[in-house]
Amino acid sequence: MSGFLILTNSQVAEINYYEMERTTALTKTRLAPTPSGFLHLGNIFSFVITAELARRTGAKILLRIDDFDMERTRKQYVQDIFDTLNFLEIPWDEGPRNLREYETEFSIAHRMENYEAALRKLKETGNVFACTCSRAMVHADPANYGYQGTCRNKNIALDADNTCWRLLTADNTGLEVRTLWGPVASARMPPDMKDFIVRKKDRLPAYQLISVIDDVNYGVDLVVRGEDLRSSTLAQQYLAMRLGAPTFKEIVFYHHPLIMGEDGKKLAKSEGATSVYHLRQEGKTAADIYSRIAQSIKPGNVAGSWQELALLMDFPPKSEMQRG
Repeated sequence: MSGFLILTNSQVAEINYYEMERTTALTKTRLAPTPSGFLHLGNIFSFVITAELARRTGAKILLRIDDFDMERTRKQYVQDIFDTLNFLEIPWDEGPRNLREYETEFSIAHRMENYEAALRKLKETGNVFACTCSRAMVHADPANYGYQGTCRNKNIALDADNTCWRLLTADNTGLEVRTLWGPVASARMPPDMKDFIVRKKDRLPAYQLISVIDDVNYGVDLVVRGEDLRSSTLAQQYLAMRLGAPTFKEIVFYHHPLIMGEDGKKLAKSEGATSVYHLRQEGKTAADIYSRIAQSIKPGNVAGSWQELALLMDFPPKSEMQRG
């Protein structure tokens, strides 16, 4: 089928919730799209899993538009989020309902004090260092994966120009992440998250810090994200520990498999052929879009709504989700 690789049986098994041992009732999850491009089918797949888990655990759904990348944020992409969710009838309980509400109440610009307070705390506790390295410098040597600590011991002033702030991380973390199946321990920080950035060179907070602070302040206790963000989950757990935010470690995380493109890579917002906006321009209906995702799970599947698509993921009864 054009535009997709079929998910393997092992990937489908990753979303088979009959294997869960214990899940408690939860209170709030979130849809957290980034307005740096039009939403694609991979985003919708994640949203459906989020909506179904929310329905079965009793959690409310927050729409939190993660506009942390201000250079790439566009009004048309923000509007696309509302248009797509409404077109596909994916529900949410809290957050903006339109572009005006987003701009006047819910953009991260209105929460900047929260992030700045967290950065001050990291500075005061000696948990950050200044770094002048560019992205090209960090990735210049393919033999070394991730940041190599180039500026760790240079004692560059934190208020120096053209510097980002990196979090001092330890190799042995002893982190524990709660999942739908119970806690999962991770002894080491992923190499790609060693000394990760918490403040960018433009002096604005970076994604990992923003995500932690928002999840804590909004009271989120269920996070659904792609399996490509497992390392981000560990980085955020580590950051929350350094910030003294104990509620973050109580969040339940679910990392789902990804819908892949024909090249075997995950879908990107730059790929117009898989964006909902592009498909709508072609005259595709909501049922067409859900069926296209359904066929990526198993050829021949069809789905007319997000609820029907969720049924293909082998979710257990609500009573099973809330036992324990």
